[in-house]
Amino acid sequence: MNRQAVLQKIKDNPDVSVLIIGAGVNGIGTFRDLALQGVDVLMVDRADFSSGASAGSSHMLHGGIRYLENGEFRLVNEALRERNRMLENAPHYSKPLRTTIPIFQWFSGLLNAPLKFLDLLDRPGERGAIVIKAGLTMYDWFVRNHRNMPTHDFKFRDDALKEYPMMNPNIVCAATYYDAWMPYPERICLEMIVDAETANPDCHALNYVGAVDGDNETVTLKDELTGDEFTVKPKVVINAAGPWIDFVNKHMGQNDQRFIGGTKGSHLILDHPELHDACSGSEIFFENDDGRIVLIFPYMGRVMVGTTDIRIENPDEAVCTDDEIEYILGMIDKVFPSIAVNHSHIVFTFSGVRPLPYSDANSTGQISRDHSIKSLPATGGLQYPIHSLVGGKWTTFRAFSEHTTDVVLKDLKQPRKSSTANVSIGGGRGYPRSEEAKKNWLQKLQYKTELPMERLEELFERYGTWSEEVADYVSQANDQPLKNHAPYSKREVEFIVREEKLAHLDDLILRRSLIGMLGHVTPDLLNELADITASVMEWSDERKQEEIQRTVDIISKKHRIDINMESPLAE
Repeated sequence: MNRQAVLQKIKDNPDVSVLIIGAGVNGIGTFRDLALQGVDVLMVDRADFSSGASAGSSHMLHGGIRYLENGEFRLVNEALRERNRMLENAPHYSKPLRTTIPIFQWFSGLLNAPLKFLDLLDRPGERGAIVIKAGLTMYDWFVRNHRNMPTHDFKFRDDALKEYPMMNPNIVCAATYYDAWMPYPERICLEMIVDAETANPDCHALNYVGAVDGDNETVTLKDELTGDEFTVKPKVVINAAGPWIDFVNKHMGQNDQRFIGGTKGSHLILDHPELHDACSGSEIFFENDDGRIVLIFPYMGRVMVGTTDIRIENPDEAVCTDDEIEYILGMIDKVFPSIAVNHSHIVFTFSGVRPLPYSDANSTGQISRDHSIKSLPATGGLQYPIHSLVGGKWTTFRAFSEHTTDVVLKDLKQPRKSSTANVSIGGGRGYPRSEEAKKNWLQKLQYKTELPMERLEELFERYGTWSEEVADYVSQANDQPLKNHAPYSKREVEFIVREEKLAHLDDLILRRSLIGMLGHVTPDLLNELADITASVMEWSDERKQEEIQRTVDIISKKHRIDINMESPLAE
């Protein structure tokens, strides 16, 4: 069912059991869980799916070793279990990640945890080898009964420098352990939406639809594409707007609540082969001079570096500032002092706001990353409860969604039918687990589609088993690589535009693909993608030019990269 048909269906019948406001990973995870319980759900987001906090993460699936120092053992234990589940349920978009910690002291930081517990320390001292060893031992212990990756190990200075010859020679040792990472977090969200709508035809997700008012038994929604307003009548409202939760509650007439105290985290994407190779295939995870835990991460041929942790009042204003850029570039010198990095290496920046609970803690690092539900009962003129989803980590979204679903099912007086603990996501369904199984799977697909094996391998790497649908579409007519970005083809882009709820050109470039994030956008490529998208969406020439300009403005203002559309190459 296309967007217009869904909108008309809702206008014809505005009654819905659950309205979810906000389509980040927590809202989408809850949408999927409720769909599998047979509940009719409408999920809306005033922007694109997974375009806020869920797009601004460090792309990690991890337990959060540093949270042990805050005594958040339950959170770390849950996160490690959920990390392992993602490796099983979404193997196409969840990958094991070797992580190395360069260590500069042996005994520093032994009193961090007790002093923080006594409120005598708001910024930890440098964590030494003994503290890190204790943390990693506990990390391994938490997953002792469901281990799917190697345990940690330590290397003394000389052995560590043999593996990382460009690393700072002042280290005393280096610790290595395993977590996981996500190449395409936004696509995980998209595939969960498709899975949910496929499983339950009474569930619908709409991007670019915002909640603007709440009154009595209705919620007023606004189609951001047309300006049209309409109402729905939910039994339960879930506020999953992340760092915008308090703003949404105010729109709903709940003016006295403050649940969110968000902090901004910014990252840079660098085109720097020397730095990439210096990491030797590992994420480098370390403590900067100010105590902030930061990372250098080889990412899809680029290098991701970050992150900051700065309080922010309005998440709409989140952008990587000049000061943050200098901070992030400067921190690299601590680990790789002989590698020169400067502004010319930056191909993309991004900044997200963590939806942390409101706190007056002196240090942002002390604010809990755990999740909770803040419920506003059906009072004060509203006939439905509002459950606000506060906090949480990408890694724990499934557990948080499960908790939320259980609360909603209690409101609706319905039983839980199934668990999502072992439910595959999108292209992780039927995923071949060995090289032999993968080879057989691809050979069958090649027999069916007659596409070159090299092309099928490329699609499989990008979409997992969902590549079968993409390949089917690609094979039905003559196809050719994009003139300005050969890894993608014309019909592959058409498939994305037709099937993946795209509304704007920037949805394609920034969230349905990594073209923007990896710094591949050029004037010619932007024009080429706009032509394909306009053809499928039946945009006028005027609308196409508006979409090009919108994309240029977003990449310039939000991601600090200028695209000169007046370049002769773009003519």
